Amino acid sequence: MRKEILRMERVTYKEADMTRLEDFNLQIYEGEIMGMLPFNGQGMADLLKLLQVNLPLYDGYIYYNGEQVNSWKESSGTHNRIGVIQAQSSLVESMTIADNVFVLRQGFRQEVIHEELLNRQLQPFLKEIGMEMTAETKVERLTVFQRVIVELLRSVVAGNHLIVLEEIGALISDRELEYLHQILHHYAEKGFSFLYISPHFEEENNFCDRIAFLTNGRIWKVIPKEMMKNQTWEIYDYNHYNMEYNQMVRFHLEKRELEEKTQEIYTTWRSFSETMGKKLEFPIYRGEYLAVQIHENTILQEIIEKLQTDTVKDEKAAVIQESPTVSMIFHGLSYMDNLCMSLSRRMGNIWKTSSIRGSIRREYESLLGEEVFDMKVEDLSERQKYQLIYSRVMLQNPQIVYCIKPFKGADLAHRIHIWKLLEMLLDRGITVVDISLNLSDSLSLADRLLMIEHDGTVREIPKEDFAFVPRNVPWRTFYRGSKTQGAYHKK
Repeated sequence: MRKEILRMERVTYKEADMTRLEDFNLQIYEGEIMGMLPFNGQGMADLLKLLQVNLPLYDGYIYYNGEQVNSWKESSGTHNRIGVIQAQSSLVESMTIADNVFVLRQGFRQEVIHEELLNRQLQPFLKEIGMEMTAETKVERLTVFQRVIVELLRSVVAGNHLIVLEEIGALISDRELEYLHQILHHYAEKGFSFLYISPHFEEENNFCDRIAFLTNGRIWKVIPKEMMKNQTWEIYDYNHYNMEYNQMVRFHLEKRELEEKTQEIYTTWRSFSETMGKKLEFPIYRGEYLAVQIHENTILQEIIEKLQTDTVKDEKAAVIQESPTVSMIFHGLSYMDNLCMSLSRRMGNIWKTSSIRGSIRREYESLLGEEVFDMKVEDLSERQKYQLIYSRVMLQNPQIVYCIKPFKGADLAHRIHIWKLLEMLLDRGITVVDISLNLSDSLSLADRLLMIEHDGTVREIPKEDFAFVPRNVPWRTFYRGSKTQGAYHKK
C-alpha cells in the first residue's frame, strides 16, 4: 500500500469572510510528482500558505506524513516541513551555497559554523545530480537555474517530505527545465514527493504522475498518467474547458494567413553578448509578431538591459516589462496619470492641459470602463491593471513593442486576456517582439520564431515549421499538416 504524504480532506478556508478554498480535496503519495494546473488564480496563494502554516480552517482536515496537522476543530499555527520554491528566491544573496543549504535550514543548532565541514558535506549532493557548483560560491553569483537547484537541495537536506515548485518553467530555459525534471525524478525515486504547479498542460504531460485541475478554489478533476496520453480525454475534456482560448488561436492563425505578408525590415537587432563573447544580430520585420526564445538566462538579462537603455531614447519603441502589473503600475498616482505616463513623450503639455486628458477619458471609457478612472490603482483587479498598461502603450502610439515574458505568472483567465491585448497591438499594425525563456503561449501569436542557443547561435524557424519545434508547446497540432517541413535555418 502506497504511503500517503499529504491529504487535504474537504478543506474550506476563509479569509476576511471571503471563501478562498472550498471543499478542497487533494492526496499526494510518497515518491509522486503531482502536477497542478490552475485555470484561475483563486485559492493558489492560500493553498501554499496552508501547506506551510496550520492556519484556522472553516471546515476539513489536513494530514501530513501520516499525522493530522490541522482541522476545523483546532489549528495550532505551527509550520510544516514543506519546501516551497517560487519565482521570488528565498536564498540569502550574501551567503554561500553551503550556508544557505545547511545553516538556514530548520533544525540547525550549531553555534560554531565549520565552513570546511559544511562544504565537504554538500559536495556529494551536488555530485549526485551532476551539478558543477562550488559550495563556497555566494548565491549572488548564481544563475536563476542554479538558485532553484540550491533551494531544492536545501529542502532535500532538511528532509522535507513534500516540495512544491510553482511555475518554475517560466524562469528557466527548455534545456534547464528538462534537467530539472530529471533531478525531480531522481529524488522521487528516493521517496521525496513533489507538487509541481504550472499553467501549461503540455509542461506537465508525460512528466507528472497525475495532474490536479484547480479552479475557483477547488480541485474539480484529477487525471492519472495513463489518461494524459489518451487523446480522447485531451480533446473532449481539457479542450472543452480551454475552448475559448483554442478558438481565439485558430481564428488568429486563419486571419494572419489571409493578410498580406511583407518582408520589409523595420529594424535590425544588434547587440554584443559579453557572456558569449559574440555579436547577436537578426532582422525584425514591420508588423510581425516575433517570438524570441532565449536558452541562456544571462543572455536574456543582457538583452533586457539593452532594451531599457535604448527605448528610453526612442519614442517609436515601447517596452512592456516582466510582471507589468507590479513593475509598471505607479502607486500614489491617479488612474489617469498612470494611463498618460507614456503620452508625455509625445505631448509635453499633457499634465497642464485638462481638455486633452478629458478627451482621452471619453475615448477610452468604452474600452476600459467608466468606473476605473475614479478608482485607486491599488484597488484595480489584475485584469484592469493589464488593460491599463497595454492602453498606456497604445496611447504612446509606438511602431514596435518589446514584451518581456508577457505570460509569466498568469493563470488561464489572465493569459487569455493578455493574448487578446497582444493581438490588439498587432491589429493596429504595431510590430511585437516577445522575449521569453519558454515558448508557452507566445507561439500561437508568432509569425516567426528565433531561438538563441546557449552559445549565442541564432536559429530561425518560420511558422510553417512550428509543428516540428522539439518541445511540447501549446497548439502545436494547429501547425501540423503544413506542406513545408524545412529544417531550422542557422544565422
